[in-house]
Order: sequence, then structure tokens, then C-alpha cells
Amino acid sequence: MTLAIGDTAPDFEADTTQGPIHFHDWVGDSWAVLFSHPKDFTPVCTTELGYMARIQPEFERRGVKTIGLSVDSTGDHEKWASDIEETQGARPTYPIIADADFTVSKLYGMLPASTSGDPKVRTPADNQTVRNVFVIGPDKKIKLILVYPMTTGRNFDEVLRVIDSLQLTAKHRVATPVNWKQGEDVIIAGSVSNDEAKEIFGDWREPKPYIRIVPQPR
Repeated sequence: MTLAIGDTAPDFEADTTQGPIHFHDWVGDSWAVLFSHPKDFTPVCTTELGYMARIQPEFERRGVKTIGLSVDSTGDHEKWASDIEETQGARPTYPIIADADFTVSKLYGMLPASTSGDPKVRTPADNQTVRNVFVIGPDKKIKLILVYPMTTGRNFDEVLRVIDSLQLTAKHRVATPVNWKQGEDVIIAGSVSNDEAKEIFGDWREPKPYIRIVPQPR
């Protein structure tokens, strides 16, 4: 299946490094980030899981749960976690889904439905499309999808930036401009009439009638 922003994130049950989960129950009323990997013991992914482990408090501060996925067993995940800690200076404390039967990867459209066989025989290149980041809201809707090639490490600082924007715009009738960061000016949403904007925001800067700029709401 092909997933798009606004779709309900598929629910599933799976084993993880922290025990079995029912995904929607695990997300609960939180935001969540699901990020996937083609295989354990791969170099770029090792750096990614280590960096995510180091900055996990930033996600927690925003009320965001993080969960990894790799097309291998929980036993391999545990061994890999030791390598990650040794080489990256931090051990993942978030759960990592064991997707050795490809169920979640297929459910999220990262592998063809026909995928089968022994995951041990498959190479990272066979699973190279399992390189997605999904940001999921408390309503279980997909808010962001990022897809990376195997040769390019992900930018999790950008994921945090987008989450700041998503959480802000979910509460206030604004949008965030290019390269926006927390605390910078925002744009009044196009769905807000000028009369409504006056009630909500008061004054604004207007370089063009369709660009109405205000300080970030608090």
C-alpha cells in the first residue's frame, strides 16, 4: 500500500527490544516517530541510532515517543545496540521493532507485498527502501514522511524542527515559513480571514496580501 500525509498510520502487533507492542496502544495520546532500517550492523544506520539515542531527551521534552525498526530479529538488535553504544557513545533506550518477517515494512509500503524468505539471506541493498521516517500525531494520522537513500544519513535535527512546527500549527492557526525555527515569526494561515486575524493576532506585517507575518504565538 502507498501511504500519504493524512492517512491513518497502520496498526500492528510486533516484538521489540522492549517486549511485544500493539502500535496504536503504544502511541497512546502522544506524538510518535517511527524510523526504519534495512538491516542491522550497517554503518550509516549505526550512526543514526546512536544519534537518536543521544538526543532522545529532546523528543521526550516535546511529548514524542521514538521507535526504530530493522529487518532483523530482536536478538540481532540487542547485539547491534552494544556496537552502537561502543562506537557512538550512546545505547538506544527506545524500542526497536523486529521485522524479520517483513510485516511492518510491507504494511508501511517500504517493501513489496510479495517480499518473503529468510531475512538473513537478504542484503541491505535488498531492503534499501526500508529507510523511512514517519511522524505520527496523537490522532494516529501520518504528519510527515521522509525517505532517505542508504548512503545518506538522516537529519534528526530536522525531524525535531518539523515536530516543533507541527505541534505549533496544530494549536494555532498559523504556518511556518522556510527554514523556520522555534521562536521565529510565523505566517497567518490562509484559511483565516482578515477579520478573524484581527481578533486573534491584532496587527501583522503584510509584504503581500497573501503573506501575513506575526510573532510566534506562545
